[in-house]
Amino acid sequence: MKGIVSICCFFSLLVLALAEEEVEDVLSHILRDRSHIDETLRLASEENAAEHYHGFKYFDSWGCPIPHLKYIDSWGCPKPLGAAIQKLRKIYHSAIKPMEQAYKYNELRAHEISGGRTLGDGNTDGEITSKPMVLFLGPWSVGKSSMINYLLGLKDSPYQLYTGAEPTTSEFTVIMHGEKTRSIEGIVMAADSSRSFSPLEKFGQSFLEKLIGIEMPHKLLERVTFVDTPGIIENRKQQERGYPFNDVCQWFIDRADLIFVTFDPTKLDVGLELEMLFRQLKGRESQIRIILNKADNLATQDLMRVYGALFWSLAPLINVTEPPRVYVSSFWPFDYAPDTSRELFKREEISLLEDLNQVIENRMENKIAFIRQHAIRVRIHALLVDRYVQTFKDKMSYFSDPDLVFKEIVDEPDKFFIFKSILAKTNVSKFDLPNREAYQDFFGVNPIGSFKSLSAQCSYSGGCLLDKIEKAITSELPGLLSSINPGKAPPGLSSCEATGCGDKPKNRYRKN
Repeated sequence: MKGIVSICCFFSLLVLALAEEEVEDVLSHILRDRSHIDETLRLASEENAAEHYHGFKYFDSWGCPIPHLKYIDSWGCPKPLGAAIQKLRKIYHSAIKPMEQAYKYNELRAHEISGGRTLGDGNTDGEITSKPMVLFLGPWSVGKSSMINYLLGLKDSPYQLYTGAEPTTSEFTVIMHGEKTRSIEGIVMAADSSRSFSPLEKFGQSFLEKLIGIEMPHKLLERVTFVDTPGIIENRKQQERGYPFNDVCQWFIDRADLIFVTFDPTKLDVGLELEMLFRQLKGRESQIRIILNKADNLATQDLMRVYGALFWSLAPLINVTEPPRVYVSSFWPFDYAPDTSRELFKREEISLLEDLNQVIENRMENKIAFIRQHAIRVRIHALLVDRYVQTFKDKMSYFSDPDLVFKEIVDEPDKFFIFKSILAKTNVSKFDLPNREAYQDFFGVNPIGSFKSLSAQCSYSGGCLLDKIEKAITSELPGLLSSINPGKAPPGLSSCEATGCGDKPKNRYRKN
């Protein structure tokens, strides 16, 4: 009897093993071919890359070809690109940062409702030298984590991002390049000054427990960093997350080079949290890409209706003339469902990969353009603070109450032509002006007496802060951009009319 039972158990195990092998064989047949990802993103092997780059056998941390190790500089970059990074750092620290600190620009950013990307409160060198960041946003269970797994080929690997039909991602996950595969706790990432995540400490320890980093040796991660975010759940109050979710999203949005907002065809409802997300994305429309994922779950006619419904839902949230690019496909490792628009989905996927590759290839140009845009905003802020200071001095008399005088100026800036005078005298665009309300909060914590006028921000040896930042905006940064793109000098960038140069304070320590 025992022998019969043993034989039965043996055959049962054998059948199960054969069934498991058949399942694996079936899965291997239905897994999608990923060769087009390597081709489109140029993630060839080192030997193939050597042919593609005319004999270059080494690549820097930015994914750039290096003809020989003797051409590598101390930043691990080819000398032309490494020199550009060092020059960019020098321009920032010598011409822009002093003005930031003198007029406390980063504190103004804390009071602005919306304002777009900015350098900020922390490791600026890390932000300047960091790789491009791709941010994934959207409702829960729409395929954000699956898309990252697919792009990186993490299917069945120990570090694939967990996916499921229920809300699965509760952390902000940063996937980046490393010499070996490992996970890093949020508190370690924030404490590491060599990374660009140290400013995240301001969101508290509760958030850092929800932050995780994953390092792995991957060709794509040598050129870009991915950030996966918790899905938006409309029936949950923000306070229940235990940390300021919207503020954290804004921090990543401000630093992202490309933002994928992902939707599921069955989850197109727009609630308060999604509305808040798009409000935070205002001004970043050029970086936004809408992804209608899991498109092979629908028949073609139904997909067309869903596509229209998606635009109908998002139209009130994206108030721009040209809507963001929408990609329609199914981004996960398995093959498309039968009897669906396979060729369309494949072309859409390749188009998205080309879009991603364009961001990677233009990373240095984007850094320079971003630093220049930041410098323009710092300059405008300094001009406004200087105008507030001058108006306060003009209105003060021996018998005046300084608090009442300045309160009137801050509460009614139009009465004293604060903003209009800046527009009239300095060729600043009205669309670049900060919110008036932001200065009420700004001066609420920064007394007017703590600021000097721009004409007093000069020295005999160092010159004027305004002269330095205007030189950076009009000549140094455009020149740096031209140096990495020979023969493609950016039109209009060296013009004061285009950049908003105006009246400059005289250097009282320098002879004319």
